[in-house]
Amino acid sequence: MNSNNKNNVKWFRNAAPYINAHRGKTFVLMFGGEAVLHPNFSNIIHDIALLRSLGVKLVLVHGARPQIEERMQYRGVQQQFEKNIRITDGETLAAVKDATGSLRIHIEALLTMGLINSPMHGAQIRVSTGNFVVAKPMGVHGGVDYKHTGTVRKIDAAGIHTQLAHDSIVLLSPVGYSKTGEVFNLSTEDVATQTAIALKADKLITFTAFDGLLDNVNQLIRSCDLHTVKSLLNQDKRHKQYIALRAILNSVEGGVERCHSINYESDTALLEELFTRDGAGTLVAKDVQEQISTATIDDVTGILELIEPLEEQGTLVKRSRELLEVEIEQFTVIKKEDVIIACAALYPYPDSKTGEVACVVIHPDYRGGQRGLRLFEAIEKEAVQQGLSSIFVLTTVSAHWFLEQGFIEEPIYKLPESKQEMYNFQRKSKVFMKNITN
Repeated sequence: MNSNNKNNVKWFRNAAPYINAHRGKTFVLMFGGEAVLHPNFSNIIHDIALLRSLGVKLVLVHGARPQIEERMQYRGVQQQFEKNIRITDGETLAAVKDATGSLRIHIEALLTMGLINSPMHGAQIRVSTGNFVVAKPMGVHGGVDYKHTGTVRKIDAAGIHTQLAHDSIVLLSPVGYSKTGEVFNLSTEDVATQTAIALKADKLITFTAFDGLLDNVNQLIRSCDLHTVKSLLNQDKRHKQYIALRAILNSVEGGVERCHSINYESDTALLEELFTRDGAGTLVAKDVQEQISTATIDDVTGILELIEPLEEQGTLVKRSRELLEVEIEQFTVIKKEDVIIACAALYPYPDSKTGEVACVVIHPDYRGGQRGLRLFEAIEKEAVQQGLSSIFVLTTVSAHWFLEQGFIEEPIYKLPESKQEMYNFQRKSKVFMKNITN
């Protein structure tokens, strides 16, 4: 077996837990008309088909802004916006109907495509569209009549669930219908958000022109909570990211547990985000009560209180406050309402491309809920960012847990030389190592 095949097999094995976790779950995918125009959209369609084949229930919500603008320009219709909201008069509504109808048919055709030797071969995907979105007029605000621009009044959740139960992918356009038979132009964000909330979806996934949510210096945020989203929303005026931030904020506040933001230009972003440990974009979690972060000097007292009982038992080597203050930035902590309930430290050995994970402690009242796993995931990400290829631990009592997390017991001579010189033979700690390059 060549190296590429071996890597593919390893990736598939590592993806197995995620495949099991996502099966039967409901995901709402939101993408604008810009994503449909991009050459990579065909790859996204293939990955959507793959998700469906793995048992994920999918609702796709597409936008059509560039398509609408193209048809308005062709018809000579002047665009009208107020506070970045399109005013939809009769001529504009005709362009909206034309654009959304054509785009919906185009996406349906892509999902139906099943050419031999293509990723879609044998997929046999059923696509369901319909009057699942009940709308109402936006009305008059500040003296401005938005005419046929509307907002979501209700999502026919029962109807959508029926289609999902019959293995169909549900495709929704940014239009809605009133009880009086009128058609309204809606925002993609409004449709996607209200759909995710009404369905009690497990995830909302937003596709944007960015790799994910970006901080103030345009660096990718790998994961964050709702507080960070609100902060970015208050500061960010870039329209493309603003839409994703609003959709994520409203969805999480409406009860959606997990939201993701990924780049529609990336060939692998959707699968990486869902089936790998590090993901490809940004994950926003609903639970804002527990936050994981790098420790600061203000956390020294809390860490000392957490580790003191284990130091007295001899399970941990005693650390002084002075030493902890010097090493504080090497610690990662989990806080619940500003109280430290778990911690771990990473001590890198750059010359050996490895790092020691030490002082792993979880408060006795919080030893459920996968907090140990969350700590190690954060530590592994930090180790990868530092260019390390493996991590190791020395333990006397937790051997089975580390084996379950992919660590392998190794002899002492596998440790970095400087660590071997410090090894305490009286404690007889076992050495466990884990390769993190994959």
